[in-house]
Amino acid sequence: MAESQKKKQVHLFYCVECEDLARNVGAQSDLIILKSINWRNFDDGFPNLYINNAHDIRGQHVAFLASFSSPAVIFEQLSVIYNLPRLFVASFTLVLPFFPTGSFERMEEEGDVATAFTMARILSNIPISRGGPTSLVIYDIHALQERFYFGDHVLPLFETGIPLLKQRLHQLPDADKIVVAFPDDGAWKRFHKLLDHFPTVVCAKVREGDKRIVRIKEGNPAGCHVVIVDDLVQSGGTLIECQKVLVANGAAKVSAYVTHGVFPKHSWERFTQKNDGPEMAFTYFWITDSCPQTVKAIANKAPFEVLSLAGSIAAALQI
Repeated sequence: MAESQKKKQVHLFYCVECEDLARNVGAQSDLIILKSINWRNFDDGFPNLYINNAHDIRGQHVAFLASFSSPAVIFEQLSVIYNLPRLFVASFTLVLPFFPTGSFERMEEEGDVATAFTMARILSNIPISRGGPTSLVIYDIHALQERFYFGDHVLPLFETGIPLLKQRLHQLPDADKIVVAFPDDGAWKRFHKLLDHFPTVVCAKVREGDKRIVRIKEGNPAGCHVVIVDDLVQSGGTLIECQKVLVANGAAKVSAYVTHGVFPKHSWERFTQKNDGPEMAFTYFWITDSCPQTVKAIANKAPFEVLSLAGSIAAALQI
């Protein structure tokens, strides 16, 4: 049987933000067919949505590429996500590269609201399709225990962007001088097994008086190109503090990789060439295209470089 016959044809819908990523996914395979939705609003601001050619997807494998970049866009996308499986499709896959509430996963005192659990419950109630439960593809979810927040009506598939980083690191001229640094024990637990053939440095925040200072807990960065690895970045403060400590301990270069470049309030600007501060010591700053708004904002701005998830998403749609 030919390889193409073993694979399934997938009709891929996408939100407005994800159009570029969806086109890149579609370019990976002739078996991925891009489909369109009319995203409009009524005068009162609520969504006025229309799935084009809905009859054509009956009996077909269907996927939706989502970006929950803000609460304002989640409702309109959920409205489509809840509708697509009910259109007599053969199967339904939701690709949500960045699970946005992932860092709010625990209660530290009574009254805290773990919104990661709320989001997981919402996604767990996606209607089943003719093919059974929805497949839910997420990249580098913030806390590994969050996989247990999802109910039995969805099948979460947890993927990672780390293979993209490894591929890029092997292309560097100083590939034999790479050391991977983790900003804290959490990042080490998440990623060290995926990067175990690189020497490692583990940092930690220690309390000195009223301040929390980043220190090197183990490993030696001296004379090496050190790449700090984490799942996401918000303000970038922790990365900057790690960079300072690594340079102070002899690192020749410092770069960073995060799967999700969230960067609220344009905090990515701290790392661009127009900034003369210590942030400029980053040789490369790699992110994936899981946060489309950030990708557009940092386009062609050093030291940023985007490692696309398109190939990985296209492969996940065949599972």
